[in-house]
Amino acid sequence: MRTTQMLIPTLRDDPGEAETVSHRLMLRAGMIRKVAAGVYTYLPLGLRVIRKVEGIVREEMNRAGAQELLMPIASPAELWRETGRWDFYGKELFRFKDRHERDFCLGPTHEEVITDLIRREVRSYRHLPLNCYQIQTKFRDEIRPRFGLMRGREFIMKDAYSFDKDEAGAQLSYQKMYDAYQRIFTRCGLTFRAVEADTGLIGGDVSHEFMVLAETGEATVVYTDHGTYAANLERAEVPPPTESDPAPLQPIKAVSTPNKRTVEEVTSFLNISPRQLVKTLLYKTGQEVLVVLIRGDHEVNEVKLARLLGVNEVTLASPLDVQVTTNAPVGFAGPVDLKTKVRVLADHAIKATRNMVVGANQPDAHLVNANLDRDFKVDQFADLRNAQAGDPSPRGDGRLTLAKGIEVGQVFLLGTKYSKKMNATILDAQGQERLAVMGCYGIGVSRTAAAAIEQNHDAKGIIWPVPIAPFHVHLLPLSQSTAVQEQAAHLYDQLGRAGIEVLWDDRDERAGVKFNDADLIGAPFHLVIGDKGLAQGHVELKTRKTGTVSKLPPSEVVGTVSSWINGPSTGH
Repeated sequence: MRTTQMLIPTLRDDPGEAETVSHRLMLRAGMIRKVAAGVYTYLPLGLRVIRKVEGIVREEMNRAGAQELLMPIASPAELWRETGRWDFYGKELFRFKDRHERDFCLGPTHEEVITDLIRREVRSYRHLPLNCYQIQTKFRDEIRPRFGLMRGREFIMKDAYSFDKDEAGAQLSYQKMYDAYQRIFTRCGLTFRAVEADTGLIGGDVSHEFMVLAETGEATVVYTDHGTYAANLERAEVPPPTESDPAPLQPIKAVSTPNKRTVEEVTSFLNISPRQLVKTLLYKTGQEVLVVLIRGDHEVNEVKLARLLGVNEVTLASPLDVQVTTNAPVGFAGPVDLKTKVRVLADHAIKATRNMVVGANQPDAHLVNANLDRDFKVDQFADLRNAQAGDPSPRGDGRLTLAKGIEVGQVFLLGTKYSKKMNATILDAQGQERLAVMGCYGIGVSRTAAAAIEQNHDAKGIIWPVPIAPFHVHLLPLSQSTAVQEQAAHLYDQLGRAGIEVLWDDRDERAGVKFNDADLIGAPFHLVIGDKGLAQGHVELKTRKTGTVSKLPPSEVVGTVSSWINGPSTGH
């Protein structure tokens, strides 16, 4: 394609609305434009990247035996009410009424629609296993859409759903999708990790997220460098301490801590380590208020807490609830002599700690040398904290490391969560009805494109991995001379015939403008043709990733670029 024939509205300056690298560079490179909050138009360059990702996804899904279909973006409320998600999904579900006042929603996901289809069309175990997928627009009414394509309201997603006659078959389908995802993100040229994950709003028993590692990622990935364990922060397990504090128990006593509420304030005032302080946090689930004890240098993992309690979410108790339960304002609550009888949960680390500092359940006071069993009781110990770098792996394969990541895909082993609620049954070999066992598998196609930029960029612009680049080569003739233009046309034609995608900057612009736009757009290779070089019998082939420049006779360009694109490595 010629630049003069494409809509590529590049921007010289950073847009004020951009908050992340990918958002800023996609706007500047003329790949997307905002229509409304979290809703974007994909311009030609951006759409080419999306189509590249879709092509890889489609090939690997087909290879894994999945069948492509297309479901509607709008679905009736009746299906969502069958599963209970019409109310449970919350305000992210974009609801509307048709002209007959019937309730509909824009699909953020399609478990209900696909389950309804299969329960009506598939009756026998002979038709299973079955895996159906689509690549389609989704809509989630995010409360705060941001970061461009990273957290939009409207986005492109691949979602697949498997149906099996039994649990063993479902696990096999899950593994096939897990393996397909490994191939997909490898083929996209991304550095990623598959991590154990919480099932969240989708539900189910087992889940893995596929995380693109990037310093700008919102999520935290927990893994062992030399082991096999990997999980997201919500799911990462922390084993109980193997050793206890050997210090002898000291007498408990109250100390004045005027206006010292936070961990930093109390530990600094008392000149102690945060490890010696125990935070007493009150949570509310429905009508119950409960106490959670956690060491001062740790943070409560509310997903783990909710899972332990068997609820969807937990919220911190109000200051009034804290006052009623402990007789103290927020910041001075403690587990000793609570005013009201409540359930007390504690992280495993509390069991190994002695002579703790806790709130005194009165304003401006703490207790020092509080000890478990002697001074307060705990109803249940559990893993309730976020993992930290240096913690032992729960698999015994080293110490944990933390990194930032961007979730681009997730696989779920759903079991019978949806088939039971929607009565999706099949007849087994004995003619008995059985619930279909399901899995679901999502990839954020547009998010994958944005994540690739977050992982592959520099101060000048995007550095696309070859497989998903909008063009392989950016052709940059530096003058309007006959020799340069004829050579540009010749190489453009030759590269095209070899199946190499070329963006030809045929504008009558200064070399600096062309170089800046080329670095911004980020094609893997830049082919520079100038009068001086041609006079010496060469053109320049630059690798965007490394900046390496090779001076080649024009006759060697096609073969060289082909070998770099199709070879085992593209890091020239």
